[in-house]
Amino acid sequence: MLPMSTPYESADLILRLYEMRREDTMRKARAWFGGFFPQSAQDLVSVIQGEHSAYFRMVTSYWDMAAALVNRGAIDAAMFNDANGEHVFIFAKLQPYLAEYRTAMGSQAYLAQVEQLVTGSPEALTKLEGVKRRLAAMAKK
Repeated sequence: MLPMSTPYESADLILRLYEMRREDTMRKARAWFGGFFPQSAQDLVSVIQGEHSAYFRMVTSYWDMAAALVNRGAIDAAMFNDANGEHVFIFAKLQPYLAEYRTAMGSQAYLAQVEQLVTGSPEALTKLEGVKRRLAAMAKK
C-alpha cells in the first residue's frame, strides 16, 4: 500500500486527470457516454461488440484507473470526490446491470475500483442516489 498522498500531491494528480479528460477523443467518448442509457446487461454487451466499443471502454477504463489511484492512496478520497462526480454518474448508469455483465464477459473485476470508491464513501453514496434520481427522470423523457 502506498503512503497517503499529501494534499498537494492529490491536487496535482486530480488536475492531471482533469487534463486527460480534455483530450479530443476522450471528450467525444464522454459525450457519447452521456447519451448512452442502457436498459439491460445485453445493452452493455452489444455496445462492446459495436461501433462505440472504443468510447465505452475509454470512459469506463479511465474512471476505473482514476478510482484505483484513490483506492490505493495516491489521491485523497475526500478531495477526489469533492472535485469529481462523473465516476458516480458512470457507476449509476451501469450498476443495475453490472453483476450480469461481469458474468457474461467473464470479468468479475470489471469496474471494481469505481464500485469500491463509490460504495465505500458516504459522500459518494449520497451523490449516487441523486444521480440515480436524475437518470430515472431523464429516462422518462
